[in-house]
Amino acid sequence: MALSGAEMLVRVSASLPEKTGKSVEEWVAAVGKSGIDPLDQRAVRQWLKSEHGLTKPQQEAIAIAAAKEAGWAEPTADDHLAAQYAGSKQGLKPIYEALLAAATSLGDDVVVEVRAGFVAVNRKRQFAAVQPATASRVDLGLRFVDPPSDERLKPATAPGQSTHKTGLTTAEQVDDGVKALLRQAYEQN
Repeated sequence: MALSGAEMLVRVSASLPEKTGKSVEEWVAAVGKSGIDPLDQRAVRQWLKSEHGLTKPQQEAIAIAAAKEAGWAEPTADDHLAAQYAGSKQGLKPIYEALLAAATSLGDDVVVEVRAGFVAVNRKRQFAAVQPATASRVDLGLRFVDPPSDERLKPATAPGQSTHKTGLTTAEQVDDGVKALLRQAYEQN
């Protein structure tokens, strides 16, 4: 069974003393002494990599802990969703809502995960992803093992784990054809 991001951070943090010789608290103190802004997670990660040779999971665990210590609060799913559909992209929210309704109606095993840049739709693994790509288009990414022949589908590597995607500019485009594509991706994953 796969670990959630939070569970992975707990596991990595617990392994730091054995693997690096310092606890997460000691690493946070080292970040503080380094002069790097602990709220600049990219700079903290780069420092941990270049100066200490830490792995990406170790960098992430320490950078997040340092930022939290400095007062940063991790964005909620609602915060991420509000940011995705803010400003010039707020008119795209009905497309997202139509896609989400179609995807979640496929079965009781559908799980929705809001991420910083897109929304992942999972079954046993991710089968769809919804991302406001431009101010006028939402991309529906679909993961296929055996892709159907459909002129709307284009090969893709994003959003999420998509193998194919299609762009939608209105909620009305979430029609029977798009719903059939969602169902095929759901069934293949």
